[in-house]
Amino acid sequence: MDTAYRPYRSVLYIPGSKERALDKARGLACDAIIFDLEDAVTPDAKPEARETLKTALLAGGYGDRAKIIRVNGLDSEWGADDVAALKDAGADAILLPKVNSRADVEALDDLLGGETAIWAMIETPLGVLNALEIAAHPRLTGFVAGTNDLAKELNCRTPADRLPMMFALQQMLLAARAHDVICVDGVYNQYKDEEGLAAECEQGRDLGFDGKTLIHPAQVAGANTAFAPSQDEIDLAKRQIAAHEEIERTGQGVAVVDGKIVENLHVETAKKTLAKAETIARMG
Repeated sequence: MDTAYRPYRSVLYIPGSKERALDKARGLACDAIIFDLEDAVTPDAKPEARETLKTALLAGGYGDRAKIIRVNGLDSEWGADDVAALKDAGADAILLPKVNSRADVEALDDLLGGETAIWAMIETPLGVLNALEIAAHPRLTGFVAGTNDLAKELNCRTPADRLPMMFALQQMLLAARAHDVICVDGVYNQYKDEEGLAAECEQGRDLGFDGKTLIHPAQVAGANTAFAPSQDEIDLAKRQIAAHEEIERTGQGVAVVDGKIVENLHVETAKKTLAKAETIARMG
C-alpha cells in the first residue's frame, strides 16, 4: 500500500494478551490496530502477553491494516522488555504512552535502534504543551489523543461538545500538521451509543483528525464512514480538478465551481481526497 495515502479512519485497540481477539482482528474492517500491552493487560499477565502478541504478529494475516504496538511506559518495569521482545515482530510502529517531551521519544528510539517508526500518546498536560517538539522528532510519525487520561489530569468535565478539552485537541493537531504527523482522535467510551459516536467522529473530522481510536469492533463501521470522503466530496473534487484543468488548457478566465473560485490549493486538496477514496476502495 502507498503509505502516503494510507487511511487511519478506524484505529482499534486489541488486547495483546488475548489470542481469540488477536485472531478475530484479522477479519475486521478497521484501518489500523493498536495491539495493547499497557492498559488492557494486567501486571501479572504482561510477560506472557508479549509472547502471545509476538507469535500472532509473526504469523501475519493482518493484511493492509497498520500494525501498532502500544508498549508499557519506559519508566515501568515492563516497558524496556516490551520493546526488546517486539521491536522485530513486524509492527509498523511502536506507540509509547504518556509522552511528555522529546526526550521520551529519544529514549524509545535508542531502544529501537533508530529503525522503527514511533507513535506517541498525548495524554498529559506536559505532552500537550510540548507537542510541537515531540512531533519534530524524525522517527515520530503518529499522535494518539489519550482523552481519558487527559481529562483525568486536567480535572475537567467531559460534555458532548468536549469544549473543556478543545485547546488540547487543537494543540495536538497543530503540532502534528506542522510536522506531517498522523493524528488520531481519542476513544468514545459508550460503545453501544451509535449516535454519540457518530457525533464525536464528525467533530473530530471537522477539527482535522485523521481518524478515531476505538474500544470495540462495533464502532469500526461508524468511524470508517465518518472519516472517509463522502460521495458529495468525491464528486466536488472531480469537478474542481476538471474545471481547473480546463482553465489551464484554454489559458482564459478563472475556474469556478458552485459559485466558488478554484485555486491551486483547492486542487491539491481535491487530489488528496480522490487518492484517499481510491485507497479505501482498494481495501474493500
